[in-house]
Amino acid sequence: VQLQASGGGLVQPGGSLRLSCTASGSIFSINALDWYRQAPGKQRELVASIASVGRTYYANAAKGRFTISRDNAKNTVYLQMNDLKPEDTAIYYCKLKSWWGQGTLVTVSS
Repeated sequence: VQLQASGGGLVQPGGSLRLSCTASGSIFSINALDWYRQAPGKQRELVASIASVGRTYYANAAKGRFTISRDNAKNTVYLQMNDLKPEDTAIYYCKLKSWWGQGTLVTVSS
């Protein structure tokens, strides 16, 4: 399985970004997918998860601002991030079982 993440970039506080992660292979639709992030000098942390049937989980820092979704036909999981804050600055990684994407950098700064 290979995971390709994209959509990161530089955004001002209060702005929005949508991250995408596309997976190869046939196991996408039957497994949960996660978005993690790792800020400089900090441990990697779970941001949001979506189960195969669509049930979602959000870390407290993401609740009310981030939305995780999936398109099984496209083998893609999304993370819509709104009202971004400087503390959201991190490398964001998607994860499918034991496989990790390469990460996409999100920088929130004025």
